[in-house]
Formats: sequence, structure tokens, C-alpha cells
Amino acid sequence: MTPTDIETIFRNEAARALATLIRLVGDFDLAEDALQDAFAAALERWPAADPPSNPRAWLVNVGRNKAIDRVRRLIAFRGKRQELLQDIELAAPGAGDDATLDDDMLRLIFTCCHPAFAMEVQVALTLRTVCGLTTLQVARAFLTSEDAMAQRLVRAKQKIRLAGIPYEVPDRGALEARLRGVLAVIYLVFTEGYAATSGEDLMRPDLSREAIRLCRLLDALMPRRNEIKGLLALMLLHDSRRAGRATAGGDIVLLEEQDRALWDRPQIAEGLALVEEALRAPGRPESYAVQAAIAALHAQAPNYKDTDWPQIAGLYAVLLRISPSPVIELNHAAAISMVDGPGRALDLIDALQARGGLNGYELLPAVRADLLRRLGRRQDARDAYLAATAATQLEPLRRLYARRLAELGGR
Repeated sequence: MTPTDIETIFRNEAARALATLIRLVGDFDLAEDALQDAFAAALERWPAADPPSNPRAWLVNVGRNKAIDRVRRLIAFRGKRQELLQDIELAAPGAGDDATLDDDMLRLIFTCCHPAFAMEVQVALTLRTVCGLTTLQVARAFLTSEDAMAQRLVRAKQKIRLAGIPYEVPDRGALEARLRGVLAVIYLVFTEGYAATSGEDLMRPDLSREAIRLCRLLDALMPRRNEIKGLLALMLLHDSRRAGRATAGGDIVLLEEQDRALWDRPQIAEGLALVEEALRAPGRPESYAVQAAIAALHAQAPNYKDTDWPQIAGLYAVLLRISPSPVIELNHAAAISMVDGPGRALDLIDALQARGGLNGYELLPAVRADLLRRLGRRQDARDAYLAATAATQLEPLRRLYARRLAELGGR
């Protein structure tokens, strides 16, 4: 077995092994150090012999022993360290079966997404601990320094320990609300990868892939949950268009201009199957499933003009009833513009803006600018594009607005 093979195994198994080690040793940092020690041992031992039949169990058991060794070396601290050593030694040495590992992974996900943390911390802790990104990779996702992110993560882990945040899946009474929070974190990770909030690049495919991978894991751990299937379908269908969303130079290609031959058809097929499964479930449809149904209509349309805009507008109306928000109202108005014309959509958006529902939302002036452009109100459109340029920190969007301004001409 080559070191590359071992790294592949480690990448695939590390998150679940870490989740179990956290349960066994009761400390995030100690568990991470122990897993790294186990990986180092694997690199030393596995090339010279056949790999273990269950690599995860091997990493868990070796990591547990490495944690005991580390605590013994620190035994001078006594007190809590001595109690921790006793707890680890009493933990079942063979705690590496698939069912236990799955339970541990769920515990880890819900711990990272605990409502005691701000949403930004939940996302960062999930990326670092569950998805296995390095601290530097997480820092880049948040456009901050590695040192600053390391301190943020350390504080979060300290809070878990000092505040006694339980390492557990919440009971049935709290599960629904907590699961919504977990899904929101996953979707935030995906959204930052699909359409970055700032920087030079439109997309961060690594973040989108991690969100999809995490949602697949959650779907496997909690089967028959339609909200999970709906979110997975939504992300797959959006991500299927990735290859057509930007030029080789990094400029945005709008949906109406995209080469649909570049879209990932197998991924679309998987997303469509998940949408159907989520929507067939009894009861009121889940928000993510309805959003996925909208994405499915885009994915199935032969071109932009022949998209089923009336049905998309109708689905946004459904979404407004089950999960109302100003952003959904804005999207609904954009769909209405393709059915009843840009004038009607502009009236809806101006009414929304007058209520103060989207103050500070950076895409609002861009949507208004497009509607004004289509209405032939060139100077108003220019003003709106200038406002959109000032509102965004994403360079590909700035370049798109600059192209629109050049097309409009004028002062």
C-alpha cells in the first residue's frame, strides 16, 4: 500500500474516526492530536503489511491508545487529567463498528451546530471538524488570517468544554429545531462556495463539494428525512450548472447565456430523483424541496426562453406561504417579470423596498437595474447598476455591472 492510498483512506475515514475519538476522550484538541498520531502510525506500519480490514476501527483504537499515552505524559497535572485518563481507559477499546461510528458522527455534527454558537462559528467549526478542512482553508473561506481563525476555533472548543455543551444528538423534542439549524449551516457552506460574497472568484467549488458531501452523510445517518433530501437535491441541481457559470477568465455567464451542454446531466438526474422523493412525502412540502423543484425546472428546460416560468412563479408563491422572507419575495418578483413583464415585477420590488424588507441586501439594486434596463429606462438602470457596484465586494459581479453600464452608455 502506497502513502497515497493511505492518505485516501484517511481522507475518507478521518471524520468518523475523529467523531468517535471525541466521544472517547471528551476533548476536541486531544482527539485531533490522537488521530494525527494514529495517521502517522498508519503511514509507518501499513506500507509494510496488509492494511487492516476496518481502517476506521484501527484508527480509533490506535488513536485512543495514543491519547492515553499523551495524558500519561501530562500526568503531572493530576486532577482532571487523571480523571480523563480513567475515563479513556474505561471506554470500550473496540468502539469502531459502523453503527457506533454513525452515532458519533451525528453527535459531532449537532455539537458543532449547537445554537449556543453564532452561525459563523457553527460554520467554521463544522468545516474544520466535520469536513476536515485545515484551519488555513477555513480562514480563506471567511477571508481572515489563519491565526485569527485558529483563535476563533480554540475559543469555540473551550466553550464546548467549559459550558458543558453536550456531545449528543438532541432528544426528539429538540431535534426538529436543531436539525433545521444543521441544515442551515450546510446550506450556508454551499452558498459561499456556489456564489462567494467577496473576493476575486465567483465560486469556491471546494466548499460546495464539502456541503454536498456533508449532506450526503447526514442523509445516510438520518434516512427518510425529506428536508435533508430536499436540501441535497437543491445543492446537486445548483451545482450541476457550475461548469457553465463562468468563463475561463472568471467572468460571470448569466443563466440565459449558459451553454447547457456543459451542465452535469448525471448530477441533474440524481437531483431530480431526490426532488420527486421529497415532494411525494405526505404532509406540507419542506422549503428546501420546493426550492429544489424550482431548480429542477431550470435544469429540465431546453433553453432559457422555454423555461416554465409560470410554474416557477407559482412555486415561489408556495414558498412564500411556507417560508416567507424578503429574499424569496425578490426571487418571486424576478420570476413574475418573466410571466407578467418587468413593469409588474418592478412594482413588487419597489413595494418590498418601501417596507424596508431588504435594506442592505446587495442583490436588490442589481435586480432593479435589470428590470429598468428591460423597460428601456436607461438612466435609472445606470443609477441602479452603480448602486449595485457599490454594494458588492465580489469582483466578477463588479465586472458584470461594468459591462452593463458600458452597454447602456449615457453619462
